[in-house]
Amino acid sequence: MQISRLFDLINYQISTYDKDVSLARKIDGTWKTYSSRDLKKIADNLSLAFLKTGIQKNDKVAIISNNRPEWNFIDLALQQIGAISVPMYPTISSEDYNYIFHHAEVKKIFVGDEDIFHKAKEGSSDMEAQIISFDKIEGCDYWEDFMALGEDGDLSVLEAIKDTVKNGDMFTIIYTSGTTGRPKGVMLTHSNVISNLFAVEDRMIVPRGESKALSFLPLCHIYERTGSFCFIYMGISIYYAESMESIGENLKEIQPQIFNTVPRLLEKVYDKIVSKGYELTGVKKSLFFWALNLGLKYEPNKNQGFWYNFQLKLANKIIFSKWREALGGNVMQINSGASALQPRLARVFWSAGIPVCEGYGLTETSPVVSASISNLKEIRIGMVGKIVKEVEVKIASDGEIMVKGPNIMQGYYKQPELTAEVLEPDGWFHTGDIGELHEGNYLKITDRKKEMFKTSGGKYIAPQPMENKFKESSIIEQVLVVGENKNYPAALIIPSILGLQDWCRHKDIPYTTNAEMLQKPEILDKFQKEIDNLNKYFGKWEQVKRFKILPQQWTVETGELTPTMKLKRKVIHQKFAKEIESLYS
Repeated sequence: MQISRLFDLINYQISTYDKDVSLARKIDGTWKTYSSRDLKKIADNLSLAFLKTGIQKNDKVAIISNNRPEWNFIDLALQQIGAISVPMYPTISSEDYNYIFHHAEVKKIFVGDEDIFHKAKEGSSDMEAQIISFDKIEGCDYWEDFMALGEDGDLSVLEAIKDTVKNGDMFTIIYTSGTTGRPKGVMLTHSNVISNLFAVEDRMIVPRGESKALSFLPLCHIYERTGSFCFIYMGISIYYAESMESIGENLKEIQPQIFNTVPRLLEKVYDKIVSKGYELTGVKKSLFFWALNLGLKYEPNKNQGFWYNFQLKLANKIIFSKWREALGGNVMQINSGASALQPRLARVFWSAGIPVCEGYGLTETSPVVSASISNLKEIRIGMVGKIVKEVEVKIASDGEIMVKGPNIMQGYYKQPELTAEVLEPDGWFHTGDIGELHEGNYLKITDRKKEMFKTSGGKYIAPQPMENKFKESSIIEQVLVVGENKNYPAALIIPSILGLQDWCRHKDIPYTTNAEMLQKPEILDKFQKEIDNLNKYFGKWEQVKRFKILPQQWTVETGELTPTMKLKRKVIHQKFAKEIESLYS
C-alpha cells in the first residue's frame, strides 16, 4: 500500500498488522488501549465533526496537551480533511498562546486539562475560537461530545475530501520554542515528514508488529511526532507515560523495546544510578564502581582484549543487568536527540548493554538529518550517526552544517524574509550548527553558530562542548559558560544536590540545608578543584576563571530551559545579569 499522506498510515497499520494495541494511556491505574480499527473509527468521526462545524481545508486548529491518544486522534482527523494542526507546548505562557493563536489564525483549540484550559481561555480572550477539552471540565466543551457530531456523517463525503489532500500539502505549523525572540511557525508538508519517516525507519532494529514503545517526549515537538508516525508504520504499540515523574515505573511495567529521549533525562538516570552506588557498602560498593570504571573505558567498535572483555562480561552479569531491569529489561534501542549527549554516558550505557543511539536534526528538517543504528560496528562515540537516506549534508566554509533534501520545511509561516535568511534558492538550509563530517557520512556537532562568542581578546569560545565536559562532574547538574566581550570565560553553575550529598557522605561531612552547604568553604573548594581539573581539557583562553553557584535548578517551568531541555541562553543572561556581572567585578 502506498503512503503518500500521513493519515494513510491508519489503513496501512490495519492492513499490515491490525494491532489490538495501537495506542494506550493509563487512566486511574488501568491501561486504556485503542486498536488500529479504533484509531480509524475515531479519526473518521472526528473528521466528520470538523466538517460539520465548518472546518475546511487549510483552516488552523491548535492542539495543546500532554501526550495521550486523543492528541493523535485530532492530528490525524485534521489531516484527513486537509486542515492544518498547530501543536503547542502546554508549558508556555498565555501571552505566547495569544501570539500564536492570532499569528496562525486558529479556529478551534483542543486542550488536555483544566490548567491548560484556563491559560488557553486567557490567551484567546480577544478572539473567537472554540475551546474543546480532552478532560471533562466545567464550562468547556468535551472532545467526545464534539466527536459525536460526526457519528452520523457520510463517510463517502469524507473519502472524497481525503482524495483532494495531496502529498505536498502543508499539514502542520510548528512554532519553534526557540532560545531567543518570538517563535517562528515552521511549515511542514506530508511529503516532508513521510520522507523522514522512511529515513528513520531505516535506522530501527526492533521487531515490527510486536514491539512496544514508551512515549514521554512532547508530541508537539517534531522529534517525538515523526517518531510516533514511524512507530505506527512499523506496527509498534505506543504507550504514553503517565508523567515525566512516572517514567521509571512505566518502563518496568510496559517493558518496551524502544523509546525516544533527550540527553538531560539520560543524565538524570545516570546520576540516580551513581547515587545508589554511593549508598552501597563494602564489597557491593566496590563491585559497583569497578563495573562503572570499566564502562567509562568502553569503546563500542574496539576489541580491548580478553581480560577487559572477560571483566565486562562479569560486570554485565552482576551489576549492569540491574540497570537493564530498571529500564524494563527489553530495551533494544534508545534514540537520543535534541542536544548533545556526553560521550562518557554513551560509553557507560553501551557497555551495560543499553544501546543509546544519537541523532541530529531540527524542526525545519522534519527533524532527522543523521541517526545512529543500534549496531556496535556503526556506533561512533561523540558523533550523531550517519546522514540518513535522501538527505544531503555539506559543511560551509565557516563550519556551518548545511542540509538539503525532501525533509526541508516549506518556510516560516508569514515570514518570507526570515525564510530567505536560512533557506537558499537552490534548497540548501542553514542549520546554525557547527560540525564536521567523518568517514564520509558520520556527522559530529561541535557547537551552535549563534552560541559561539568572542572574548575581549578576540578569542572564539564554543560554550557547548565546555558545558558538556563540566557536566561530567558528579556535583555539577547544569552550567552556562559566559564571557562575550569579557577578558575571560566564567560560568554559572547549578549543583547536583544528589552528587553533593553523596560526596559529603563519602567525606563524613554532615549535610544540613542546600543553602547552608553551598556556602561552606570545603564545598566551594571542591567545586574549584572540579573546575580546575576539567579546565585542563581546554586551551588557556577557554578555561573558566571564575564561577558562581546558583541554588535553584533551571527548569522548563521557571523559563530557563526550552521544552526539549536546552538552555535558553538569552533568558538566563537576562535573569542572572547581576550574578554574571559579579564574576567580572
